[in-house]
Amino acid sequence: MIIKNADDKQCQIEALQTLLAHPGADSSTKRRIEREILNIKAGIRGEEEAAYEIKVHWGESKNWVVIHDLRIEHGGLVAQIDHLLINRFMEVWVCESKHFSEGIAINEHGEFSTFRGSKPYGVSSPIEQNNKHLLILKRFFDSGGIALPTRMGLTIKPTLKSLVLISNGARISRPKARIDGIESIIKIDQLFKTIDKAIDDNNNPLNIAKLIGQETLKDLGEKIAQCHKPIQFDWAAKFGLSSSWQPPLAALASSLETLKAVKTTMGGPEKPPQAEAKAGSTDEAKKPKQKLVCHSCGVSITYNVAKFCWVNKKRFAGNIYCMECQKKA
Repeated sequence: MIIKNADDKQCQIEALQTLLAHPGADSSTKRRIEREILNIKAGIRGEEEAAYEIKVHWGESKNWVVIHDLRIEHGGLVAQIDHLLINRFMEVWVCESKHFSEGIAINEHGEFSTFRGSKPYGVSSPIEQNNKHLLILKRFFDSGGIALPTRMGLTIKPTLKSLVLISNGARISRPKARIDGIESIIKIDQLFKTIDKAIDDNNNPLNIAKLIGQETLKDLGEKIAQCHKPIQFDWAAKFGLSSSWQPPLAALASSLETLKAVKTTMGGPEKPPQAEAKAGSTDEAKKPKQKLVCHSCGVSITYNVAKFCWVNKKRFAGNIYCMECQKKA
């Protein structure tokens, strides 16, 4: 059963597209912004491809829970997990999905490269990246971040397993040398067979002692999903641009066109306060800025922060909040 779907990332893309009109963005900065947009879109494609495969095999199963796009904070560290699968034997599969359009190559030292126009570029090891996620998640469970199932007064500890999911259309060049964890790198369409084989190969009779009920499994998945802490990016700050800048009306019009693409999520595109200003009136032109205030604490907020609330209309009940109050809403 699917407990949580991936968060909508369309608002991030739309915020970055708006930044392309920022007066402080030179040609180099615009190229970086465009690359960021491409990376987010590629990530979405990879996550959607994996999510579909997961839905086909486990979406209706009451013996598995699935959590997509889980962000856990613990001890000042963050684990951003693309897909979390948990079965009734308390096996937790932490899956990192990657969309390398031209594939990846791994050398005999365990170093990773991807390609752009057949030219190789070094990238961080997704194996080590996911190992960090497992470590943070383990510390989170061990610290009592949520109440784990118990039997006869003893806590049933989960067994954490790692998989790195590569897009089906990408090539994987593996080294002849033995690299720790390289077996965890698989194509998305091999996900079910890989997990199914791992379960069949595990003949430890003690595993039956960890078996939990379907309702207990569902409750565990819901508790974990409730610990999800979404992050709101200050994209302007990341690219060294002023966050106080307000986009021109032309950019806003373009943004509204983008928002229409996600109206099914919002329940219909939200009309921003700027559209209420009357042309030719100086006093009226100032009103949109005055309306960009937090519904809870009343502080002024930027257009991008308000826009995040509009896109997530159902979550914020149609109101707009500052970044701090969003965490409490």
